[in-house]
Amino acid sequence: MTDRIRLNGLRQSTVGHTAIGLWRHPDSQAHRYRDLKYWLETARILERGRFDALFIADALGPLDVWQGSVDAALRDGIQTPTDDPLLAISAMAAATEHLGFSVTVSSTYEQPYSFARKMTTLDHLTEGRIGWNIVTSALDSAARNLGLGTQLPHDQRYAVAEEFMAAVYRIWEGSWADDAVVADAGKGVFADPARVRPVGHDGTYFQVPGIALSEPGIQRTPVLYQAGTSPVGRAFAARHAEGVFLSAYLPSMARGLADDVRKRAAAAGRDPRSIKFFAIATVIVADTDAEAHAKLADYQRYASVEGALARWSALMHIDLSRLPLDEPLEYVETDGIRGMVELFTTLDPDRRWTPRAIAEFVGVGGGGPVLVGSPATIADELERWRDEAGVDGFNIADPVPPVTFRDFVDLAVPELQRRGLVWRDYEGATLREHFHGRGVTRVRDDHPAAAFRYDDAAAPE
Repeated sequence: MTDRIRLNGLRQSTVGHTAIGLWRHPDSQAHRYRDLKYWLETARILERGRFDALFIADALGPLDVWQGSVDAALRDGIQTPTDDPLLAISAMAAATEHLGFSVTVSSTYEQPYSFARKMTTLDHLTEGRIGWNIVTSALDSAARNLGLGTQLPHDQRYAVAEEFMAAVYRIWEGSWADDAVVADAGKGVFADPARVRPVGHDGTYFQVPGIALSEPGIQRTPVLYQAGTSPVGRAFAARHAEGVFLSAYLPSMARGLADDVRKRAAAAGRDPRSIKFFAIATVIVADTDAEAHAKLADYQRYASVEGALARWSALMHIDLSRLPLDEPLEYVETDGIRGMVELFTTLDPDRRWTPRAIAEFVGVGGGGPVLVGSPATIADELERWRDEAGVDGFNIADPVPPVTFRDFVDLAVPELQRRGLVWRDYEGATLREHFHGRGVTRVRDDHPAAAFRYDDAAAPE
């Protein structure tokens, strides 16, 4: 059994994310994703509920696998249109004091030098409340529009990501000494040149010869998250992740994935208890169980079967429109998100999923459990999931924004607090302190980034 249940809010800067078609519900404000006030309201709701962080997902290309067209994605607003998730973070940070922000950015399409500056800037502007969800991007449409022509093979994307991590660790941890900025007006020296070193990264995919462009942020390296559940993805998470996002509809499935990453982390010399696991969950809560189930039934009336299948076709790189709606899926190797393929083919030996069943299941819940009931019922279910799955917390989805977040904060959180399952107030100031306790702002000594720290005893590379 783990300690308190940790909570992240899950959003994407788009209309249709985990729940497809529900933007049509009269209470939904999903169409306001391009309105800064919408994001400020979201952040304030989550901070009022003492959430650890807002996790903002992202996609870099339109979903065009279903029937070989973007039409279904456009009709249902599925991740298209979408805005850059980075740009609202500083405003949300200014509107809050403690809420962290984890943002998805792809290592496949960024340059380490410029990306490291973006994240350091956000570390400065949020006062140490920034995290990075590391993805390698699975959409062919992103590859075509961002200069690759075709998507890199799955395992090669992770090889690129490994080198990307080495480069950004050198930038964040090794270029500037803690005391490089002296700001000595009398001597006319702002930064001591002797305390700043070239990054000196010369690799297969990236070259960063010069010094880091930004002085270090409070955390130096942002808190690192990862969501890949293929064997290669799990190995990557075991080496680099401080938080791991899981998509599983049964606690036993989440337990298997988490235990495997923990085992790999221990083999890599890390304390497996230092890695926190978050399962996606959609929570429909009301004063009574009956009212909550009525609310779910209302939401389900707006779910789009075609839209759900269009989204999952793109995630899995399998055009589900070519398969009979009631024919079970079989696992195939793809360059898509293999963990998503496994979710509906091999992870649950007791169930065989058809396209129709997938669409009906993910219409509101997006691939994780849909927990429905009164505050007491929801608290029971979250506690059960925590104990049976061995997870540390949940990415709480918001299918009818901001109604479902607000319901969770107003109804479920007080019951969770009453039971001592979630904290009543924040401890520490930075996102990493949310993970490891007050005073822990930098990566742990057993994390690979620590090997790149500025070392006074070492000569510059």
